[in-house]
Amino acid sequence: MIRIFKTGCLILLFSLMQTVAPAHGAEGKGKVWPDFFGPVDVHGFIEMRGGTRTSDDPEAKDISVMEVRLQADLFTYTDWAEFKFKGDVWADGVTEKGEGDVREAWVFSRPSGFLDLKIGRQVLTWGTGDLVFLNDLFPKDWQSYFIGRDSEYLKAPSDAAKISLFTELANLDLVYTPQFDADRYITGEYISYWNSAAAGHAGRDDIIHADRPDRWFEDDELAARLYRNISNYELAVYGYWGFWKQPGGQTVSGTAIFPELNVYGASIRGQVAGGIGNLELAYYDSAEASGGGDPLIDNSEMRYVVGYTRDLAMDLNASLQYYVEQLLDYGAYEESLSGIPARDEFRHVITLQITQLLMNQTLELSLSGYYSPSDEDTYLRPRISYDVTDSIVLETGANIFIGEADHTFFGQFENNTNVYVAVRYSL
Repeated sequence: MIRIFKTGCLILLFSLMQTVAPAHGAEGKGKVWPDFFGPVDVHGFIEMRGGTRTSDDPEAKDISVMEVRLQADLFTYTDWAEFKFKGDVWADGVTEKGEGDVREAWVFSRPSGFLDLKIGRQVLTWGTGDLVFLNDLFPKDWQSYFIGRDSEYLKAPSDAAKISLFTELANLDLVYTPQFDADRYITGEYISYWNSAAAGHAGRDDIIHADRPDRWFEDDELAARLYRNISNYELAVYGYWGFWKQPGGQTVSGTAIFPELNVYGASIRGQVAGGIGNLELAYYDSAEASGGGDPLIDNSEMRYVVGYTRDLAMDLNASLQYYVEQLLDYGAYEESLSGIPARDEFRHVITLQITQLLMNQTLELSLSGYYSPSDEDTYLRPRISYDVTDSIVLETGANIFIGEADHTFFGQFENNTNVYVAVRYSL
């Protein structure tokens, strides 16, 4: 019912797009827009995107993505605030449904020179990793990323209030989410996955249904970042109090759950040898893990990343990172297992992002690559984008998964390797 309501609201908004903006400039005749608002800045696009798996997957459809999408992006302002709405509606060939999603719907105000307020649905991010997230506990949508949607959709929206305070000593960001916003994680609806309980692959006939915390102002989240610049280096400390963003455990009956999670971390980023270097770490305190001896709750972890980004030539940029997950209380974890493949105590991942612009920056070639020497698996995302005109963009790419074992993070998706094409017309 909620999905149908959201879709209906978005369709109604799109139908009004062509009446609201012209009415503001109609010299007062038939005007429907209040005088104290500025003009409505209207953007958007219509996009057709299709993709297919390159190998047979009995747990999923042959098509990986098949949709026609319309996005509307509206912005206006008053003397005291700014207002933004961005929403999508699309016909989805995988779910065989009409879908809708409000990505942004916020009001922003600066009541004083040291205070910013932003309230509503918004896309939030912080931290230093390049497509690796440690202290950024805002929701992600890896499902959209892995099937070949635009990288914009990797970061899912939060329903939150953000307060930013600026002082000479340091700056502080506080984000309060009154109802838990989980990641849009792999459920089997679009991508098949490894079901450890059944020791086999599962997909659209075995969709994960989790018991998600959903009580307003009780199952809430708080995130904080304190940061300042010192000699062209940005230093930051972070805190998060909430829940695992993807199911981090299960009940005795097998229902996936989101245990409580607290995260504390720090980062530094700045100029190093002609490029930008970054170092970040985070302690994941799994508050319900009971010292690591509970096989139904994920253990606490340490996470680390060190990275370096540099322009290699004109319009050629590369980013290299080394990322580590360390499972804490590992001895207790091993003892608690019964026939389930054990995770490594340390998971190592090397990432490489390369982007090349050609033909007066109308042609973009990019590659995102992840290789785990500990899991012995790989994920590659090559992509080509060409601006035919200022309004028309053609795109093609792939999501390639390679793994030695079925249960590793990228290896479990090997049957989901896919190629896709898209055409977008910006309005």
